Amino acid sequence: MAEMNLPLSDLGRMHINLNDQFGAHNYHPIPVVLARGEGEWVWDVDGKRYLDMLSAYSAVNQGHVHPRMVATLAEQASKITLTSRAFYNDQLGPWLKELTSLCGGGRALPMNSGAEAVETAVKLARKWGYLSKKVEQDKAEIVVCDANFHGRTTMIVGFSSDPQYRADFGPFAGGFKIIPYGDAQALKNAITPNTVAFLVEPIQGEAGVIVPPEGYLAECDRICKQNNVLFIADEIQTGLCRTGKMFCFQHETCKPDLLILGKALGGGFYPISAVVGDDSVLGLLKPGDHGSTFGGNPLACALSRTALKILQDEQLDRRAADLGNLFRNRLRAKLPKSVVREVRGKGLLNAIEIEPSAGTARKYSERLALRGVLAKETRTTTIRFAPPLVIRQESMEWALQQIEEAFCQD
Repeated sequence: MAEMNLPLSDLGRMHINLNDQFGAHNYHPIPVVLARGEGEWVWDVDGKRYLDMLSAYSAVNQGHVHPRMVATLAEQASKITLTSRAFYNDQLGPWLKELTSLCGGGRALPMNSGAEAVETAVKLARKWGYLSKKVEQDKAEIVVCDANFHGRTTMIVGFSSDPQYRADFGPFAGGFKIIPYGDAQALKNAITPNTVAFLVEPIQGEAGVIVPPEGYLAECDRICKQNNVLFIADEIQTGLCRTGKMFCFQHETCKPDLLILGKALGGGFYPISAVVGDDSVLGLLKPGDHGSTFGGNPLACALSRTALKILQDEQLDRRAADLGNLFRNRLRAKLPKSVVREVRGKGLLNAIEIEPSAGTARKYSERLALRGVLAKETRTTTIRFAPPLVIRQESMEWALQQIEEAFCQD
């Protein structure tokens, strides 16, 4: 059941009760019932305005109900929405060209959810390992990191190190080796002749916005290429301008062999994901090897084309870099050390780590909601902040004031 620590109207309580009565209890939401959004702002069913500092876990980088996205939705929905890949459509080809150009070339394979894209990358890596690296059949290994979060499918939770993600969902597929995050030497030590890929988040979002040491990604890329191992970057949350670059790996000198994208790829309007890589990997697929009824549908592709244009036209990478620096510098200077252990992040993907003696992240998330700021705990003592990248400086200044007051009221 939802906690009722926040004041609720009869209408808001009704909606929460409907969720609790008829839905599976696999989330623990902040008890706010949203009904409308615009830019960085959202409104609940009673008309109260909140600043969205989560943006659907970075899926709404372009802001809520962006007018260009609305126009694209209406235009494409009035033409054709779904064809399946049994036929061509007039949006998929242009989208593939524009996306791969943005990523530096290669080919792309469209899916729907981020987890599907991760599963696709795993299949591609294994196929490459058997056909190109000549690993013995069914012996391929993929190295992953502890505290990873790549999705919630059975295969993916099988290589999670979080006990809750795994409990009661086995048996799991093998072929994965877990190493410490941020430790390039551990990757080097883990590689064997059967290693086909290293799968990594450039910043671990769900783990609490864990930023690896500077140079980590570049060193991992070098180790992978030295050992004929695919370097796979999961940029579902960190990509598409979130960290102050179009892709987070661009903060260092490296180039993933496979790039996994999702979330903001659909601009908050429609689920679409992709794996992007060279022909040497994606070119190994033949008809029937992989597919999706909705993957690459014309509505998703049209919306994604507009979503990508908004990121570039509005220079949201630059805004994320500037306002991210403002966020971290201000809070590091203002928040009490007795309450806050650390403020960390990159661009507009940030976290506040709370001293355990000061209480839980849930407590402070609810305090912020009372002040009109929506953020969410990601670990017991960690709150993640990831507002839409269209957020204006005056909105950020207001949010910072609310955060300072919420953490200083004890």
